[in-house]
Amino acid sequence: MANRVVVQTSALIVDTFREASARKIIWGFFGCSTALILFVLLIVKIDIVAGTLATVTFFGNTGRTQDVNQLVRQAHAGVAAVLYGFGMLLAVLASAGLIPTIFEPGRIELLLSKPVERYHILLGRYAGNLLLIALNIFYPVLALWIIFGWKTGIWTPGFLWGSILTLFMFAVYLSVVLLIGVLWESAVVATMVTFGLMIISVILYNRVGIAKLLSSELSRNIVRSLYYALPKAVDIGQILRQIVMGQPIESWMPVWSTALFGLVCLAGGVYVFQRKNY
Repeated sequence: MANRVVVQTSALIVDTFREASARKIIWGFFGCSTALILFVLLIVKIDIVAGTLATVTFFGNTGRTQDVNQLVRQAHAGVAAVLYGFGMLLAVLASAGLIPTIFEPGRIELLLSKPVERYHILLGRYAGNLLLIALNIFYPVLALWIIFGWKTGIWTPGFLWGSILTLFMFAVYLSVVLLIGVLWESAVVATMVTFGLMIISVILYNRVGIAKLLSSELSRNIVRSLYYALPKAVDIGQILRQIVMGQPIESWMPVWSTALFGLVCLAGGVYVFQRKNY
């Protein structure tokens, strides 16, 4: 039984990769990641004098031996911010088209005719998307971590842990794509809703200032409720930077509350798919 589940899951993941390859999504991500690596190599200058690290220049900021560790962390934080912001947008845009496609007429009937549980089909597709993005996150992170470490002798684990947090945030957004994909079977709607959540996250991050502009306590409570109920991308982005910079984390609430939101969306998508007629 266990072997059968593994084989079925592997087949669903491979199918996701094949479709991503046919749509040139894999190669697009690989090209963007490689371009990021080359860009960082071009803007980072490391001087070695007599076998000893002398200076590091990053975006025009030069640090000498005594503060190289801080500059390397800042370089890591810059890369992490690009992957978390711009990379997340690309990942959602690309993945939004991979899940709703399984609901196309003819294809969904073929999948349902197979001896595979419905929830397995959906979660296998979700896992395939997640693995695809994970490879494209860890590729530039690991490459740059090794390059910086080899050049400077500074190996900060926070950069690697930060990439896991980036993948976590994508997994939450992907659960939204899955739920909307099951409900409306549209990549466009799934993309719009997910991007809308990203924008709302930025707005709700400034909930204190917004509350001051509202005239009623009811409206202020609604804003506070939305903040705690919806994903907290900005807050998690700050936690990501703190991890990379080696700073203490004041609260993990944004992470576990966002994880709860993702689990609800994932469970909701599976539930609707189980009961839907095709």
